[in-house]
Amino acid sequence: MKAVVARYPGPPDVLEWADVDAPRPGHGEVVIDIRASGVNNADLLERQGLYPVPPDHSPVLGLECSGTISALGSEVDGWAVGDEVCALLNGGGYAQAVAVPSTQLLAKPAKLSFEEAASLPEAACTVYANIGMLARLRPGETFLVHGGTSGIGSLAVQWAKALGAYVLATAGTPHKVARAASLGADVAINHREEDFTIAVCEATNGRGADVILDMVGAPYLARNIRALARDGRIVMIGGDVSSTVLGIGELMAKRGSVAATTLRSRSRSQKAEIVDAVRTKLWPMVADGRIRPVVGHIVPMDEASRAHQLLAEGNVVGKVVMTV
Repeated sequence: MKAVVARYPGPPDVLEWADVDAPRPGHGEVVIDIRASGVNNADLLERQGLYPVPPDHSPVLGLECSGTISALGSEVDGWAVGDEVCALLNGGGYAQAVAVPSTQLLAKPAKLSFEEAASLPEAACTVYANIGMLARLRPGETFLVHGGTSGIGSLAVQWAKALGAYVLATAGTPHKVARAASLGADVAINHREEDFTIAVCEATNGRGADVILDMVGAPYLARNIRALARDGRIVMIGGDVSSTVLGIGELMAKRGSVAATTLRSRSRSQKAEIVDAVRTKLWPMVADGRIRPVVGHIVPMDEASRAHQLLAEGNVVGKVVMTV
């Protein structure tokens, strides 16, 4: 079959559409004939050699896809050849087919295209694992998400709003601020024109945000603590991971907590638990339209270098999706 491969780390043009061995399903796995795959920032880092691949994961890029099941491994229950699905992958999504544990499958919502469905698994699992399961955002709480029009941010805004939270989102251009508001943000903040800590304070009458989802990293840590409400929770999922000073006194005064997590390195059982929670708690919101996929660009998979360039430029609202 064909897959996108990077022979060595480098810029987008190192990506090639090349022949590789077709996958076979292992125990508890299925093979998906891929129709579309989402592009994520982690893929860009992996292409540059900055995101080590776990030893038991596919070296082919791609952490989510949609398509049709074409083969079943042993002891796979609840799925059949021909089922239309999307999946959280351990890699391998930039290809014509991929093998994936059946516990990481989600049924493709009937109302969604394959391109829309492919944009959801990574963002849905990241949002629910971190904001639903770890930070335990509750109805009526205030939620701040940085990068409110990114693939993860656009879904986080919609999920938190559907949950019943008061939602604040940052973005970097007037267009993105307007899109964050259209997705459901009660307050959309242009972080290039105003200090988000002041904006959060004003929007909450000085109380701050109960939960903050951060994809910027070290440069925002001190300001996130300032923007935090008492008993607030900060979850960091990416960005600049260089060393920085943690204001422990201010954090203690607010009885706050800071967590930093990744999704790809989690165990098979942990991913199964997250996908099952998404299926139960978040997927119904997709089915009834409270959460809508946001696809900014669709690119043929054999033009993966262009897809990476689009995402790297930072102008995309929502996800970049590649089609086979």
